[in-house]
Amino acid sequence: MTNDEELSRYMVLIEQYKEQINQLEMQSQYVQAAVTDYNKAKITLENVEKTEKGTDVLLPIGGGALLEASVKNTNNVLFDIGAGIIIQKDIEGTVKKIEEKIGSLQKSQERIIDTIQKLQMEATQISEKAQKLMSEQERS
Repeated sequence: MTNDEELSRYMVLIEQYKEQINQLEMQSQYVQAAVTDYNKAKITLENVEKTEKGTDVLLPIGGGALLEASVKNTNNVLFDIGAGIIIQKDIEGTVKKIEEKIGSLQKSQERIIDTIQKLQMEATQISEKAQKLMSEQERS
């Protein structure tokens, strides 16, 4: 393989690493948004638990929108467990499930960040090889 071919190969690899890193960074942002959403739900549930029946509240429904509502039941929550399946749980159980989901998302986030760091290191190594090759070509 000639130096030009090797240099081209390095450049293609660097671009591929950049694309992978960008995709993982987007995925990381989605995971962080989900963690934030679950934390808001947890806080809301903890506040509802302290609320008396019949109390008027402003209920966050997402997107910065709030709904005026009256609390009918402070004991149970309808909770989506995935695949469109909704179950009824007590608030304490729901908060526990939310905390589990937050923990799972945070572990995913850590794996994503680790992968990003590994890819950045590999991209840096390839970049250094490419720079060394270019320096050698300039000397010849």
